[in-house]
Amino acid sequence: MIFRLDERILFPEPALAEEDGLLAVGGDLSTERLLLAYASGIFPWYSEGEPILWFSPHERFVLFPTELKISKSMRKVLRSSLFSVTTNQCFDDVVAACSTTPREGQDGTWITDDMKAAYSLLHKKGYAHSVEVWQQGELVGGLYGIKVGRVFCGESMFSRASNASKTALIWLCQTGNYELIDCQVYTEHLESMGARMISREEYMGILHKSIA
Repeated sequence: MIFRLDERILFPEPALAEEDGLLAVGGDLSTERLLLAYASGIFPWYSEGEPILWFSPHERFVLFPTELKISKSMRKVLRSSLFSVTTNQCFDDVVAACSTTPREGQDGTWITDDMKAAYSLLHKKGYAHSVEVWQQGELVGGLYGIKVGRVFCGESMFSRASNASKTALIWLCQTGNYELIDCQVYTEHLESMGARMISREEYMGILHKSIA
């Protein structure tokens, strides 16, 4: 059963999600609703022209920073001066760049104008963060997401130069600020770096502990 949300800031029990993880439809992208969603293991994912769709997968694709895999060739890149990394320097630019990069298995962008505005507001309020990768003064890669306790809920990443998005993710893992990186949706790229599936129960346990 897919639940329809109204103006009340609440969600149904995440375990009631459909097999594909779809839990609810509707509502809005207010700061209050988004923060409740992420703290409940729920995230929005929909395309332009669709109603807001809220997902809570039965299995979660995550990366534990302690399990990060860095290839020999990538270690060479990191030791070089090819890239420089910053954080929270141009959040909106990172989101805009990510919006031109479809998620695997989905045509077109899922980062709508409403999503951009909502996450920009989350950033201004200190909840959403970006990592930027630069090459000779040009923004060539990065990622953004929501911080929930010691869990980083990754929303999207982009790369305009080989290994730029990998550099952003490695930097994020090596800050020591996070116990878990929530990748949400499976990709071979992230699996090669150590990401794996865990159950919703394990994910929620880590999430709630990190918030507490």
